[in-house]
Amino acid sequence: MRIRRLSESTINRIAAGEVVERPASVVKELVENAIDAGASTIAVAFRGGGKTLIRVVDDGFGIERGDMALAIERHATSKLSDDDLIDIRSLGFRGEALPSIGSVSRMTIASRAKGALEAFILGVEGGSVSQTAPAALARGTEIEVRDLFFAVPARLKFLKAERSETTEAADVVRRLALAHPAIGFSFASEERVLIDVPAAQGFEARIAKLLGGDFVANARALSASREDVGIEGYAGLPTFSQAQAARQFAFVNGRPVRDKLIAGAIRGAYADLMPRGRFPSVILMLTCRPDRVDVNVHPAKAEVRFRDSGMVRGLIVSAIREALAAGTPKADATLARAAAQSFRPWPPQPAGFEEKQAAFMMDMPPLAPAAAFEMPDASHPLGAARAQLHNAYIVAQSPDGMILVDQHAAHERLVYERLKQERQGRGIATQPLLVPEVVDVDPVARERLDAARGMLAEAGVVLEAFGDGAVLVREFPAALAGGSISAIVCDLADELAEPEQGTGVEERINHVLATMACHHSVRAGRSLRPDEMNALLREMEATPNSGQCNHGRPTFIELKLPDIERLFGRR
Repeated sequence: MRIRRLSESTINRIAAGEVVERPASVVKELVENAIDAGASTIAVAFRGGGKTLIRVVDDGFGIERGDMALAIERHATSKLSDDDLIDIRSLGFRGEALPSIGSVSRMTIASRAKGALEAFILGVEGGSVSQTAPAALARGTEIEVRDLFFAVPARLKFLKAERSETTEAADVVRRLALAHPAIGFSFASEERVLIDVPAAQGFEARIAKLLGGDFVANARALSASREDVGIEGYAGLPTFSQAQAARQFAFVNGRPVRDKLIAGAIRGAYADLMPRGRFPSVILMLTCRPDRVDVNVHPAKAEVRFRDSGMVRGLIVSAIREALAAGTPKADATLARAAAQSFRPWPPQPAGFEEKQAAFMMDMPPLAPAAAFEMPDASHPLGAARAQLHNAYIVAQSPDGMILVDQHAAHERLVYERLKQERQGRGIATQPLLVPEVVDVDPVARERLDAARGMLAEAGVVLEAFGDGAVLVREFPAALAGGSISAIVCDLADELAEPEQGTGVEERINHVLATMACHHSVRAGRSLRPDEMNALLREMEATPNSGQCNHGRPTFIELKLPDIERLFGRR
């Protein structure tokens, strides 16, 4: 067969396969165009999972009548000056969206340019363009897309259920609304309004409206810069995690992205704060000069490439870690709510119960004066210890409520952070054993331990192979004195059996330290004196990341006084 040129409509349909993957892609392209047009409000209507109707209305500066036909030609755009693909300051720039959408749907574009006396409308059906005609429109642009993929019916088979497509499209608008709090957004599907946020809204208020008040309440603000790259946003507490990465939002110069480098940096920042299979809640707003980032690496513009990717990754990791480690420990507000809800009032008492109770109290001897009890200072952030429950939990009175601490989980984190700090300083202090300890392990475990000798030595465990089924431990971390060397070494052997899954040496060493800290920490079931409990609370206040243990579980829960009063019907 001889080589021939493809028709313009075929070319547009091929391009549509890259740009218009599904209804959410249409929403993304049209809403980004509205943002670039300087809109202050953008309304999206969505019907039939996007197959029946997608309508986007904005109050931007509109399209001139003479430019309407040009707007639906491929690679025609008003957003690039001098064909410069380096200095890109808009969300769109390829000039592919409108012709691609028009080639696979029935699309109408109505627009009234700023200052124009009348509006005009243009139709595109499967790539065929109608004549421009007068229309009734007060200002801005209204684009309707009907019967999506009618021109390529095979694509319809690949769409998800209507509800899934609607959810995905709403998520696109949610991400753009987070990135641009100065613009008002709405998204309506059938008779339901899924998103409705006003213009000129503060960033924190916009987050609360779109993601719920729990997000900011369970996160720490972050801000950092390096060279000419800046980052702002929120890092969610490790305990405020999800089973999926749906609550991770990253933006580069106002552009929502799903970038592997950024996702990897987030994962690295939470590496030793969260259990595997859980994902943190994070909002990252990166800003940099346009020439420091290439946004022209993917048709959907969802991925970017930084000029100095290593520096950007390091900035993200350090910004998140510094935010989480800053200040006193912060309790997960959702856990506090769950704790309050777990209390249940007693069932109604029988008739005459209150009279009998009053008579009983009259016969009780008077209480001893409060001065007879030693009451530690409760003005500290984590308060003062008042009791120990089941030799496992510390009850403390805080300035405005009460704190319940898991003593094992808390001490586990404290020991771990102490070991990490030692290692980052002069190295972990070790204690030579006067009589080296022989630890029996199976031959496979012995091989793993022997292969990891260098890494284990950096963690303070100096050992060597001792026959086919044992290792000889010669030195051990001084901070773990008194711990069971045999149990710790056996656990380390199990830890080393886990697949590395791309983790670096640093993370592997931290896993080793975490394993040792878990063994040496105060165990549940141990009775603590008041001074020991208060010493633990004070050290938690001074230790970064002490709000969760090495496995990502919370170390304490806080109940505010109003929550306690509500339990007793006082509020």
